[in-house]
Amino acid sequence: MYGGELSSRTSKSRSRAAPLAAFQPEAGASPFPGYKLIRLRGRGGFATVWEATGPDGQLTALKFMSSHQGQSTIREVRALRAFCKLSHPHLLPIHQVWSIPGQIVIGMELGEATLLDLMLLYAEDFNRPIETDRLIRYFGQAASALDFLNARRHTWDGRTVGFQHGDIKPNNILLSAEGGAKLADYGLATPTTGPKTPCHRHGTAEYVAPEVFQGFASDTGDQFSLAVTYYVLRAGRFPFPPPPPMGDLSRGYVRPAPDLTHVTAAERPALLRALSPIPQTRFATCTALVDALAAAVGAKAGSQSVRVS
Repeated sequence: MYGGELSSRTSKSRSRAAPLAAFQPEAGASPFPGYKLIRLRGRGGFATVWEATGPDGQLTALKFMSSHQGQSTIREVRALRAFCKLSHPHLLPIHQVWSIPGQIVIGMELGEATLLDLMLLYAEDFNRPIETDRLIRYFGQAASALDFLNARRHTWDGRTVGFQHGDIKPNNILLSAEGGAKLADYGLATPTTGPKTPCHRHGTAEYVAPEVFQGFASDTGDQFSLAVTYYVLRAGRFPFPPPPPMGDLSRGYVRPAPDLTHVTAAERPALLRALSPIPQTRFATCTALVDALAAAVGAKAGSQSVRVS
C-alpha cells in the first residue's frame, strides 16, 4: 500500500541519490522474485488488486496501495504485519506485506467474489436482492470476524489493542468457493486502546461512522459501516445522501437522519440503533446487530458457512 523514496545523504561533494521509480503493476510483471502478475481483479481510488502466481505456483492475490509518505508507510506496514499474526475463520489471511518504491503490497488469499459482485448478479439476473436468509448468514460470519478484531485482545507495538477495520463495505467482504464470507482489506485499520482513539479521517465516506469525520475511531465504528452495508445490499441504495468527498469534509459535518423506507418496518429499529450518531448507543457487538436483524426477518443468525454458487 505504501512505499517510500530511497535517498542517501552524502557530503557536499556528492550529489543526492535519485529516488527509485515507483513500480507499475501490469500483466506479466514480477514485483518480487517468484511472483508474476496475471490479471487485474479490482481497482479502487488508491489501490489495485491483481491475481498472481506465487513461488509455489499457486494463485494468490497481490494488493498494491499507493504511498509516498515515509512515516505513514512505516506505521501502516507495521499495522498490516500485525494482521499476519491474526487467525479467524472469517478473516482473509495476509501472507506477506512488502514496501517497495511508491507502493505497499499485500500478499493474501485469492477470493472468488465479493458481496458487491453477488448483489449485482442478483440485480442483473434475477431483478431482486439477495435472499435475506443467505445475507444474514454472510453477515453473521462477518460480524464474528469484526467482534474478534474489535476486542482489545491483540498485541500491537507492545500494547493490548483492538482493531477497527475502518473500511467495511460490500466489496471488502469476500466470498469463497468453499463457502462463507471473509473480511478483507485491512489497510485502514486503526489500533484502539479505549472507546475513543484519534485517527486519520479516511475510509469510504458513504460507509464510515460519523465520528471518523471528526477525527476519531470508536469501538462501534465498524458496526455503523456494517449497518450501512446491510442496507445497501437489501435496498440497492444508501440510507444517507452522498456526503462531500472526505478531503472536503469539515469536522462539523452532520449527516441527516437515515432514510430506511426501502427495508421492512421490522428491520428498521435495529438499523436505526446501529446507525446512531452517538457511538455508545449502538449495539454492544456486531453480532448483536445481526441477531436483531435475523429476528426481524425470521432468519437464522450465526456464523455457519454457506456455499457460493
